[in-house]
Amino acid sequence: MTVVTNPAQKKASPAEQLDQLNTETAKLNAWIRTQANSPAQRPWFVDMGGESGAGELAKGRVAANQMKMLAHRWRWSEIYPYLQKISEIAGEAKGELLERTDRQGILLTNPGLGGRLQITNTIRCAIAIYNHGDVAPAHVHSPNASRTILSDRGGYTNVEGERCECRRGDIVFTPNGTWHDHGNDDPDPMIWIDMLDWPLMEYLDAVWVDQGYIAAQDAAKSNAKSQPAVHSDGHSTRMYGHGGLKPVFAPNQRGWGQNTSPMFHYKGVDVMDTLRALRGEKGDPFEGIKMQFVNPVTGGPVFASLDYCAQSLRPGEETGFKRETCSTFIVVLEGEGFSEIGGQRFDWVKNDIMAVPNFLWRRHVNTGKNDAVLYTVSDKALLTALGQYRSQGKNADGSITQIVQ
Repeated sequence: MTVVTNPAQKKASPAEQLDQLNTETAKLNAWIRTQANSPAQRPWFVDMGGESGAGELAKGRVAANQMKMLAHRWRWSEIYPYLQKISEIAGEAKGELLERTDRQGILLTNPGLGGRLQITNTIRCAIAIYNHGDVAPAHVHSPNASRTILSDRGGYTNVEGERCECRRGDIVFTPNGTWHDHGNDDPDPMIWIDMLDWPLMEYLDAVWVDQGYIAAQDAAKSNAKSQPAVHSDGHSTRMYGHGGLKPVFAPNQRGWGQNTSPMFHYKGVDVMDTLRALRGEKGDPFEGIKMQFVNPVTGGPVFASLDYCAQSLRPGEETGFKRETCSTFIVVLEGEGFSEIGGQRFDWVKNDIMAVPNFLWRRHVNTGKNDAVLYTVSDKALLTALGQYRSQGKNADGSITQIVQ
């Protein structure tokens, strides 16, 4: 039998033949490669022009579930009314809401991350509000966390038995492996920002939470809401708040996490005093006056995953453009101004929050009459440990400077 073929019929290309095979291998949860890798990020270090350099999402199979965070600003004027409503509802519920949700607040989501509960690829951010008498039960978890205090006063966090009384600008760290509980004894509601490396731990499938606290002095008493306060407010400062001096009369391991700071409470008043005392210095052309929160035992970052800093911009000060391989969270503690991130302008005032994606050119400008103070959290510590942290600055003439730290 003779088979007559149509000479006009085009033979399927190798790629098309493989695609046809993929309709079958999909049933095996497998894919035959039909395209090259296509990362979302262009080689940022060779992109010397423009203000974006953010790259584009790939297409095809290699782009499945690929996401990139976007530069974004959350206005406090838009967030705060909802915190007030949460406070009112929680007050009427008389503790029922806190028992159901464990926390009372708003989680911020980055518009580029598909609704996931995170503002960067590695950081989760929530703004919490606690009414008088509210208590979040003692718990311990694998993610590292912190509280950045926005209220003038009120509220506390008890970390490994150290009761940390909160004031505006304070940062209270709860390293992985430390028992901690929160509450508010003040008549007025208190507000703080929760920061966690939860998405990173989630990606590693290493997230766990334990709320079965047992008071050490009474093993029969389980699921107690709060730990006994065995260290008074200021214990961390007395032990570790003197630069260049480390206590050797007591163990410097607190909790059972690794590579974490034993100093839990960094007070905002000390941060502000330090920044003011240094305002006459020249500062960094890309950062202004910037200070890092460090582990006083090692001199390294407070967490192996996250890096915390505070920076001050004097009236009229404009930083040069800088880009880094880390992604960054920013909260405005004081002042007003704007930031340019990837070619977009974001005006900001007190308590506004911003997310800065990695690889994007950014700069900050203080347009107010007083010093502006920005608190930042980034995954620089993690990238440094992996050997992947790099940064560049753009000089006034447009040339690029490799920043070596």
